Amino acid sequence: MPYDLGATARLTAECRDPGGALTTAATAVVTVTLPDGTLATPTPEETATVGLYQADYVTDAPGRHTVRWLFTTPAHAYTDSFDVRDEAPPTVLSLTDAKSLLKKEGSADDPLVRFWLEATTRAVEYFVGPVVVRTVTEDQQVSLAQAITLRKVPAIALQSVTSLRNGGSGYDTAALHLDPVTGLVTRRDGGLLRGPLQFVYSAGRPVITGNILGAAQLILQHLWRTLSGPGRPQRGGDDFDVTEPIPGLGYAIPNRAKQLLSPDDDGPGIA
Repeated sequence: MPYDLGATARLTAECRDPGGALTTAATAVVTVTLPDGTLATPTPEETATVGLYQADYVTDAPGRHTVRWLFTTPAHAYTDSFDVRDEAPPTVLSLTDAKSLLKKEGSADDPLVRFWLEATTRAVEYFVGPVVVRTVTEDQQVSLAQAITLRKVPAIALQSVTSLRNGGSGYDTAALHLDPVTGLVTRRDGGLLRGPLQFVYSAGRPVITGNILGAAQLILQHLWRTLSGPGRPQRGGDDFDVTEPIPGLGYAIPNRAKQLLSPDDDGPGIA
């Protein structure tokens, strides 16, 4: 399961001789490749078990990390990977609410519950756009336009609009109008927008409505029952009749949840 940003990842590997027996190596080096391509080399040590090595690495960047172990005398190598969450990963439901819904006590299943919470949030936002409020940085490759449409809606507020060209000028956000439902940005004086531009804005829903919360509960229960429960995979009763696997998600969700997340009269994807 992913680590929280700032947590210590304990990395482990075995050194084996050509015959497959655990053995002590003359040297051991572990290299962690971060998502941006930079390298870290935590100090490895052999544990009380011969041939079993470990190294502690304090995470400082979100994303996929690759781990490479190299041993000499005997020559042996091992490659692995791990993921690190964003500092504040968006989840529609809190861990406390999710555990209550799934009737989970204690913390033994917390990592798995959190994993499916993130999958649930992705499913919900696939249909209705950002729910949890977050900051979005978006490049718009336009030359001259009457209006520019932001990709993440609902969009709450513009934070900055800057030119992507050297020496280019951006725009004071107070001089621009943002339609939160459509994401349409226009100049208040009616003039044209000259790009390309980088927009930094907040998107999401400060208040999460009942239909979204209800859909999230249905999806979480479905994912837990079908993918984490005993004898998985399985299918529940009528309440959990599901869609076909959804392109972009790779898994099905309850039809009732999809109905709750259907667009309404406020516009596409605004629930």
